[in-house]
Parts: sequence; structure tokens; C-alpha cells
Amino acid sequence: MYEAKPGDVGHVLLLYSGGLDTSAMILWIQEKYDAEVSTLTVDLGQGKDLNEVKKRAIELGAKKAIVIDAKEEFVQNFVKPSIMANGLYMGKYPMATALGRPLIAMKAVEVAEKIGADAIAHGCTGKGNDQVRIEATILTLNSGMKIIAPVRQFKLSRKEEIEIMKKHGFKVPNVHKRYSVDENMWGISFQGSELQNSANMASDQVFEDTKKFFPTFNKPEDAPDKPEIVEIEFKDGVPIALNGEEMSLVSLIQEVNKIGAKHGVGIIDYVESYIFGHKGREFYIAPAPTIIINAHKDLEHLLLPKQLLAEKFAWDFKWAYLIYHGLWFHKLRETLQEAIEKANKGLDGKVKVKLYKGSATSVARSSGKITKYFYGDKLGEVGFDELASAGFIELHSMEMKIQMG
Repeated sequence: MYEAKPGDVGHVLLLYSGGLDTSAMILWIQEKYDAEVSTLTVDLGQGKDLNEVKKRAIELGAKKAIVIDAKEEFVQNFVKPSIMANGLYMGKYPMATALGRPLIAMKAVEVAEKIGADAIAHGCTGKGNDQVRIEATILTLNSGMKIIAPVRQFKLSRKEEIEIMKKHGFKVPNVHKRYSVDENMWGISFQGSELQNSANMASDQVFEDTKKFFPTFNKPEDAPDKPEIVEIEFKDGVPIALNGEEMSLVSLIQEVNKIGAKHGVGIIDYVESYIFGHKGREFYIAPAPTIIINAHKDLEHLLLPKQLLAEKFAWDFKWAYLIYHGLWFHKLRETLQEAIEKANKGLDGKVKVKLYKGSATSVARSSGKITKYFYGDKLGEVGFDELASAGFIELHSMEMKIQMG
């Protein structure tokens, strides 16, 4: 098995967030495995002071504390394809965490090989999805790499982690005491506390914690009474401008997050079907994906031929399913993505979205790619013969008539 046991390894690279779980693991791995620990923190736009995170790792005894700015790579290689694919797992979840995991694991393998680490450690639980996404990617890229998952392998609890920190004389990190939180620029996920029971409504504390990442966030009922219209322009299915101003995709996402958060847009509260088949209540806040994917879908309805549009629904669903299940490097994902990118060629246009008290509704769309064979009273002027409809209907209904005998 690829799981490292004490005595197997001498240098461990820990995926480090700066929170309680991974902070305690720096101390725990050094003691339990008698091994050196280096840390890796990958910046996907989570909004934390990563210099402080790096400093904390060194204070806890890390041999090296490595921080990689991967925001641009995350957006270009993972978020952009997801926009093209209307990436929503089961039509709901924009997969902020799921999209980030393969990139984090890729960077972990690169860094581990560079610094000579013989194992990679993470803080994922034994019931969740992220252990699958991270470890499947690591093993795909380096099948000989050892992995340490303390929460899974040794049932390391948060209570024990707090005791470890205190035992070594370190202050317990004061972050997200109530919830387990994961964040990047594509969204935030909350788990724990009252959210563990699907029968409970989310408390106001969730929304207060959201402001740590989206300072402009308002609950829908507290959002402005006046709606706001935002216009997103797409080129080949990718956003290139917001309200007439061209900007990088990273900047556009950040700005849409800010505007959407102000109007309480992007709250996703549902019961999710996990990789292993069990279910759990998930709570996400994702303003930018909610608005951008809504607009992208609307532009597809405007421009894509009916047969292609119908087929792309199936491609999108399967693409998201593969990403969620940690199969980024699967040949099927690559094949589907090629088809999806081809379908997005020429998907140029502008969509106006109205934001109001938690909702994001497309209200207008335009494109220079609309052909003369479109809709409206002038169809007859370009060869649409309404009298031909009767013959079409006669043939179209034939199969049903045959079935009726």
C-alpha cells in the first residue's frame, strides 16, 4: 500500500492551510514519524495572508515553508474550462474545492520531487471527497510516492489536535472555530456545527464568517432594495469584459464576486451525493460562478444549434461528474473537454444579468453571431415557408401513428 507507516519516510511534504488541523500535523508528524516536515501552501485566491501562514509553519518547526501563487494557473487551466462546461456537479455545485484539488496535488508532487521528500501528507478525513481527489492525482503522477493521512489513518481528532498544540506550547489558531471551511476565488464551502443536520437552517454565523472572505457579502434579505444589472461579454465562451471594461479573467472573477456578494447571490444549500455514495449536507457561497455560468448558459441558448445544445447538456454533466470524482487526468475528461472547447468556438456575445436579493437572472442577450435564420416575423423573408409545416407534421407524427396501430 502507498500509505506511509512510521519509520518508512524521512522527509514529509505537508499540504498546509495554516489552520488547526495542519498546524498540529507539523508537530505530530515530526514526533510520530521521526521525520522532517516541509510545508506547501498553494494560493488559489483564498484571501489569506500567506506570509503569515508561511511564518506560522516555520515557527511550528517546518524545515521549509513553500508558498506558490497559482491563481492564474487555477483560473486559466481549471476555472476557464469549467465555465465553458457550465461546471455544476449534479446541476448545483460549481466545484470550487473539486477544481482546486488536482492543481494542489500536482504542485505537491512537483515540490516533493524537487526537495527530495519521500511522502506527501494532507489533513483530509476518511469520509470525505478530497482524500480521493488529492491521492488519486498524486498516485497518477508519481505512483511511488508515499502518502500520510493522519485524520484517516490514526483517527486524529480536533480535540487531540488542540492538545498537541498546547503540549508543545503553541497557541491554537483562531480561525473558523465553528465550521470546517475551504475557500478559493471560485467559492467557499462550509461544513460542521448546525450544518451537519440537513433539517437545520443555516445560522447567521455562516454569513458572518463569509464576510471574512467576501467583505461585501449581504444576506439576501439585507441586500440592496434596488437591483443591479451587470453585463458580461464572452469571446469563444470565455468572459473577457465586465460592464464594457475588458479585464483579465482573474480580475473579472474577483469583481463579479464583489458585486454578487453585495446582492447576496450564490448561496447553495443542498444535500450532496459524495464519491463513496453516501450523502451529506453542503453549504456553499459562490457569487461569481452563479452569475458567470448563468450568463454562459444563456448565451449558449442564444447561439448553439439545437442538436449541439442538447448534446452539450450531456457532455457538461459528465465533465462535472468526472471532476467531482477526482478524475482530472482521465482520458474521458480530456476528450469531453476538447468537444466542449470546440462547441464554445464562436460563442461571442453579451449577457445582462439582474442581481436582486440573492437572485441572478439573465434579462438580455446579444451577439453579432446571430444568423438571419433566427426567429421573428421576418423568417418568411429568408425562405421559411410556413405552408411546408403541414408536410413536416405529417411525417413527424408518423411513428406515433404506427404505434397506435
